[in-house]
Amino acid sequence: MTSQFDLVIRAGTIVDGTGAAAYVADIGVKDGIITEIGDISACGSEEIDATGRTITPGFVDVHTHYDGQITWESRMAPSSNHGVTTVVMGNCGVGFAPVRDGDHQLMIKLMEGVEDIPEVVMAEGVPFNWTTFPDYLDALDQRSADVDFATQIPHSPLRVFVMGERGANLAPPTREDLAEMRQCVGEAVKAGALGVASSRNLFHRFRSGELAPSVTTELDEVLALARGLADAGSGVFQCNPNLNADVEGEMALFRAIAEQADVPVTFSLIDTAFNQGAWARYVAAVRQAEADGLTIRAQFMPRPMGVLYGLDLSYHPFSLNPSFRPLAQLPLAEKVKAMRDPELRAKLLAEEPDDPNPAFVGLLKSITALYRIGDPADYNFAAKDSLQAEAAQRGVPAMELIYDALLEDEGRAILCSYSQDVPAYLAQSRDLIGDDRFIVALGDGGAHYGMICDAAYTTYLLTGRLGADGLDLPTAIKALTSQPAQSVGLNDRGVLSVGYKADINVIDLPNLMLHRPQVIADLPAGGKRLSQKSKGYVATIVSGTVTYRDGVPSGALPGRLVRGVKAAPPARAEAVRELA
Repeated sequence: MTSQFDLVIRAGTIVDGTGAAAYVADIGVKDGIITEIGDISACGSEEIDATGRTITPGFVDVHTHYDGQITWESRMAPSSNHGVTTVVMGNCGVGFAPVRDGDHQLMIKLMEGVEDIPEVVMAEGVPFNWTTFPDYLDALDQRSADVDFATQIPHSPLRVFVMGERGANLAPPTREDLAEMRQCVGEAVKAGALGVASSRNLFHRFRSGELAPSVTTELDEVLALARGLADAGSGVFQCNPNLNADVEGEMALFRAIAEQADVPVTFSLIDTAFNQGAWARYVAAVRQAEADGLTIRAQFMPRPMGVLYGLDLSYHPFSLNPSFRPLAQLPLAEKVKAMRDPELRAKLLAEEPDDPNPAFVGLLKSITALYRIGDPADYNFAAKDSLQAEAAQRGVPAMELIYDALLEDEGRAILCSYSQDVPAYLAQSRDLIGDDRFIVALGDGGAHYGMICDAAYTTYLLTGRLGADGLDLPTAIKALTSQPAQSVGLNDRGVLSVGYKADINVIDLPNLMLHRPQVIADLPAGGKRLSQKSKGYVATIVSGTVTYRDGVPSGALPGRLVRGVKAAPPARAEAVRELA
């Protein structure tokens, strides 16, 4: 007997991604699309009993850096370990296209500095079988993955592509340069880019310390990029603001883009200790922009961004000290043995960090609190949990306690630093979750392999924030699904409704948990990266195909390149019109 459905998920509690109340029903899937929701009597070629489980749309992560990883492997971990079924790459103005033959190394060096991806990994892993951005999309079209992937054209490579050495050296563009950049953006979006991405963040530098090409550009240049989107008739302008600058000045730039080019803008909302009050002013400015008829959205993390430190990671509080340099490339066991020597311990404790890149020195010197990460990983630290607080209680120097903590578990200990007090951050971000003007994002999957492992923010939201301060499940799921999808024009996913793409999670919510990050060495050229697994995802489904069962890959790779914005299914579009 022929099955009516390819897949039927039975008797699950459906949280549909719109913010509506949960309900129990079956879901029928055919040809990668949800075709029926209700009491389904017909059978499926495959069936999942979801009794007592929570059924959600697949999560959509709009701020990743899988630009390199997608070219050398098919699993977009750690995102795909945490219910994510669509990722958007090309953020922060960095990437690998467009690029001329002589500039491959420059792009590698830029990604190394900005996104903490080892140079040797990219040199071996990225094929560079493209020149223009449409060429790059054609190359990505040949790839398959465990998630769908979309991308944006990044500003820094584009600037160098158009201006050559002048672009890399931060020279101002000519009128001809601006016209060519505008044309390239328009061509990229017509070929399938979701938008253009830039960065003004002074932390975005080459490893040697020079600023990324996009950082110092003026309004005329960013407007040229934005007008390329307008020429193509779609696309979002994504930007990482200058965290050191005046909020009103940065928002004036974003407003100019939205007003003069008539395109939506999305930017990274990051709280920092050195720009007190900026968060509240950005939030107010986004709300004012909406009142003025402008589409400006802010992307934010549901917890403070956590930089991870360890002897097997990119940095730790002693990694830039002169006496540590001879140890930097040693195997972990040899590092641990050397650091247990009392004489070297004394030297390292007495030294200060030193590096040509001021951003990295500043990163280490700005650490005010370090926390041990256990298993399961609990990120909701209180001030009393820090090593600094423990040192004060015990009456010992904090750096001595930190030094010893790094040697725990034979050097595999991972310490976390936040730039913001956790309870204060959770309080100030609570009202943003579920607000269409503010998008839960910034996990940076595919980047910062040895510094940050925030791509698990989806699981964190459901384990560390759900039920706190009144955050209910429908709102949390909406923030992980339809809101991010719609913010970049992917209106065909993120909702469990007939006609939508069958990207689905089956979750054992009471038993959902985050494991502690671990270091693994599985990148090209033997490179290391942080990995973080979860427990509780019974099944993750992409285009109607199960990709993970209980966290274990099924072997299926249904994920493909998503070219361009996608319209909502007709039934949903009609429902929206009726509501309006």
